[in-house]
Amino acid sequence: MTDRRGVVAKRAEDLIPGVPYVRGWARARRSAGTLADQLVLLGLDSDFPGLMADVNVSGDGLVQLGTVRPEAAELLAAMITAGLHAERDGRESEKGALPRRRETPAV
Repeated sequence: MTDRRGVVAKRAEDLIPGVPYVRGWARARRSAGTLADQLVLLGLDSDFPGLMADVNVSGDGLVQLGTVRPEAAELLAAMITAGLHAERDGRESEKGALPRRRETPAV
């Protein structure tokens, strides 16, 4: 019942002994907090009121974005895309800025 990323497993409503639920939830809480901090900086915190940490039956942490307006989802997707483009452009410019290694002639 889990996809390749483990996100569609059912939520942990009934706990099973030996499953590290707290570890998964704590990781999700840190990630949700990091995302929340960035959303605040972007002025989008009120657009994601359902943002929260959760855990599935396997003990994997989940970050739930909650129900959002289509405009908020589109804006978040545009910002992610812009960030990926900026990261890619930065890597490409770094490659161009690196000094080329001089080849020594074979003797």
